[in-house]
Amino acid sequence: MADQTASDVFVDRLIDWGAEVIFGLPGDGINGFMDALRTRGDRIRYVHVRHEEVAAMAAVGYAKFTGKLGVCFATSGSGAVHMMNGLLDAKVEQAPVLAISGMTYHDLVGTSYLQDVNIDYLMNDIALYNQRIMGPQHVTNVVDYACRTALAQRGPAHIAFPIDYQAAPADSGTRYMRNVPGHTSTAFQNPVRIPEPDLLRRAAEALGGKAKVAILAGAGARGATAELEEAADKLGAPIIKAQLGKDCVPDDSPFTTGPVGLVGSRPSEEALEECEALLIVGSTMPYIEYYPAPGQAVCVQIGDKPERIGLRYPADVGLCGDARATLRALLPLLARNEDREFLTQAQDGMRAW
Repeated sequence: MADQTASDVFVDRLIDWGAEVIFGLPGDGINGFMDALRTRGDRIRYVHVRHEEVAAMAAVGYAKFTGKLGVCFATSGSGAVHMMNGLLDAKVEQAPVLAISGMTYHDLVGTSYLQDVNIDYLMNDIALYNQRIMGPQHVTNVVDYACRTALAQRGPAHIAFPIDYQAAPADSGTRYMRNVPGHTSTAFQNPVRIPEPDLLRRAAEALGGKAKVAILAGAGARGATAELEEAADKLGAPIIKAQLGKDCVPDDSPFTTGPVGLVGSRPSEEALEECEALLIVGSTMPYIEYYPAPGQAVCVQIGDKPERIGLRYPADVGLCGDARATLRALLPLLARNEDREFLTQAQDGMRAW
């Protein structure tokens, strides 16, 4: 530790968390951190951007489509402020992102020094976790908590890193006796929740006997391609994709009518207009006017955030759980819909479109 800086500890911990790439723009207020990246180029890839907002947006895109932690950084003051647009995107669209910003010297904060902006205050309404490094002995604890929060809650976390601490020796500063070295770790496991059996039975009963069933799939259905297509086959249902769910099934799947909404397809819109049952999987698509009219369709919604069940359309049965695991548990309970007319109509419409 004697030859390491606090920034070295920081970057090493990011690598321990599985960070593979980091997007950012250098500047005086982040130079200590930048130097730690320079000496670790063989273990974490640095992508230079032309604007800090681009760094945040790139980290969001990376997080959305890999499911991994996206990481970005900026210098103090205006550089840190520039990242906020991208971090708002991460919050709204549920992307796990860690943003690191420089900050003025710790003992000049609040004295109108150069770029003396309390960026941690500004991030309060954006970041799910938001903290200022209070010394070299604080780094590991904060990085672990920030990464764990971003991944667990799928949203942005932010760490403000004062300039002087960035280059300070890792073993400098005071360590309180209760801050025991090694007391925190990078162990992390995303919870895989499955609804109770009674709820699964109720969901299967709600969908049973319905001839016109539609499936609306979003980002939460990513990784459940096989399960979605099996459900579509059993229910005789077209799969309509919300914009963030574009990759949940391939565009050439025989079950999908493609996207819906402001840049959607006509067959998707028609399927939602005519369906009598709706299975929502991992989506809270915001274009409410494209959903079936309230009361038109019985609705079963699968999502891993309880507060989002019934957010866009009244759910008759809410299944709070991981999309892939919940579909696997639900599939054996679903009765096969032998009436294929609704699905065939959607497929014919898709070929024509």
